[in-house]
Amino acid sequence: MAKAKSTNNAAMVGKIALVIGLLLAVVGGLIQQTYQIPYAYLILVILGAIVGFINIAEKNVVTLLLGIVALTVVGNATLNVIPAVNMYLIAILTNFLAFIGAAGFIVALKAILQVSKI
Repeated sequence: MAKAKSTNNAAMVGKIALVIGLLLAVVGGLIQQTYQIPYAYLILVILGAIVGFINIAEKNVVTLLLGIVALTVVGNATLNVIPAVNMYLIAILTNFLAFIGAAGFIVALKAILQVSKI
């Protein structure tokens, strides 16, 4: 019974970290031109690491890592097409990549350790 409760608490922490990370990435990107959130990238990386440790199931590892690569390549390539909102989209994408990149790093590290049986 205690293990089920701790699993539920961990899942709740992971969900909260995901929501806060996504909100901080978007809001921070929208207001970045007028106000800098202190330590925003550090907060995003820590939240992303929490999401990577808690939320990402083993069956979703490849999907997450492929999504990160696609977002990085395609996102940066297509942002220059929309010059009117370019500065906002770049700021949001940069924040989001800091957040999800940390999750991807943790997931990739866990996968490497699992494959090498360490």
